[in-house]
Amino acid sequence: MLEADFVIIGSGSAGSAMAYRLSEDGNHSVIVIEFGGSDIGPLIQMPSALSIPLNMSLYDWGFASEPEPHLGGRVLATPRGKVIGGSSSINGMVYVRGHARDFDHWAEDGAVGWGFADVLPYFKRMEDSDGGEDGWRGKSGPLHVQRGSRRNPLYGAFVEAGRQAGFELTDDYNGSKQEGFGPMEQTISGGRRWSAASAYLKPALKRKNVSLVKGFARRVIIENQRAIGVEIEAHKQIQVVKARREVIVAASSINSPKILMLSGIGPAEHLRENGIAVVADRPGVGRNLQDHMELYIQQESLLPITLNSVLNPFSKALIGAQWLFFKTGLGATNHFEAAAFVRSRAGVDYPDIQYHFIPAAVRYDGKAAAKSHGFQAHVGPMRSKSRGSVTLRSPNPKSQPVIRFNYMSHPDDWAEFRHCIRLTREIFGQSAFDPYRGKEISPGSQVQTDDDLDVFIRDHAESAYHPCGTCKMGRADDMMSVVDPECRVIGVEGLRVADSSIFPRVTNGNLNAPSIMTGEKASDHILGRTPLAPSNQEPWINPRWQVSDR
Repeated sequence: MLEADFVIIGSGSAGSAMAYRLSEDGNHSVIVIEFGGSDIGPLIQMPSALSIPLNMSLYDWGFASEPEPHLGGRVLATPRGKVIGGSSSINGMVYVRGHARDFDHWAEDGAVGWGFADVLPYFKRMEDSDGGEDGWRGKSGPLHVQRGSRRNPLYGAFVEAGRQAGFELTDDYNGSKQEGFGPMEQTISGGRRWSAASAYLKPALKRKNVSLVKGFARRVIIENQRAIGVEIEAHKQIQVVKARREVIVAASSINSPKILMLSGIGPAEHLRENGIAVVADRPGVGRNLQDHMELYIQQESLLPITLNSVLNPFSKALIGAQWLFFKTGLGATNHFEAAAFVRSRAGVDYPDIQYHFIPAAVRYDGKAAAKSHGFQAHVGPMRSKSRGSVTLRSPNPKSQPVIRFNYMSHPDDWAEFRHCIRLTREIFGQSAFDPYRGKEISPGSQVQTDDDLDVFIRDHAESAYHPCGTCKMGRADDMMSVVDPECRVIGVEGLRVADSSIFPRVTNGNLNAPSIMTGEKASDHILGRTPLAPSNQEPWINPRWQVSDR
């Protein structure tokens, strides 16, 4: 009999954390439903191979957007993890909590109890931070966080160029001060990817009260407005996994709204069009879709010190061998070892632009963009005003959902991206880069006018793969809210959603850390525990924010 107190759909960042915390005291049984398979193998475990699992149907759901009208009809890949650990097993392993003001905005928007003071204790509980600011970081949690070695001199040049341009420096953007240039943090431990599966799920599965069921979640079964289980397809048969207490959906910002709609929770008209009986009319299900976009600004390097020299098969084999036997060398990093969070202009009170810097000119799909040595910054605005949606393509659970990001649909997006390009050129133009700087590879120095930059943005802006917001958390009387501040689905008993889909607004930076935090905090709500005591620590806000961008 497939039955447990708690049934979690999805073994990703939040799902794994909840499996660990809900089973911790031994009083409750937990079943985790995951369609994907094992994360064992070098392509997932070796950090520098990060672009490979993203493009493999074995590990990725293979979602894609509809043709994006503001990007010339381009279809953008929307990878989501289909494997133990979910997207934390195929992501870039970049660790960013988000800015304090992001969470304060959540609370102001109706997610009461999710302000920065409320969530900081959960970030501390989950972390095992190597380095980082005293008093702001956790040291004994399941999630290992480290800094890269930054041996390549280009990392230092990037940080120094930021200082020369007049921007702040920060030694720990996950501490009191996010704003500035400094080292980037990674979810890597002992030279291996440290996913939510490594940190949380595998330790939890060693307990007698936790089990993993491999199956495709079709819908939540709801009787008399109460969730009682999950209908899955496993071994070519339809089966039911029963939940004695609660069903928790943690299936990603793409799959969570899809599962809710297939279960009769969502915009009533849309459900009826698909022949689905309405259990709860929640028009916000699948709305409020947000993401970060980024561009790769690439510069030729005059010195042959970049990763472009090791993109040949022989060097790759050597790197692979060193990693396989010793878990060291270039295979043991994601190469994102320097970062920056800056403000775009005076009057913006906290950073709205993020930089990832790498000493190579390559693409996420692993293809070298340049024939020469080069370096690049991934740059993009953090708070786009564009909003999209996830809807059903058909009532068949196996159908891919319809994903419309509406990227660049707000005019401010264009101005923000143009500023990002010009600002990056300013940083690359500082004297710190004088020994290295060759010609601009991308966009290319001939691309200067607003119109030229807009063409480049339209053709080359990429998703940073941070979709969220499709099951918004907020006040129960807000029609666009899907869950209340305890992650309970409004209008249905015994059902919660806890993953990046509940974010009211996208946070600064990469979403793995806030997704894990969501699972940590949701666990206390699910167990009826008093949340951890709020922090009284004050984050740093630039005293010049009203008069300058730096």
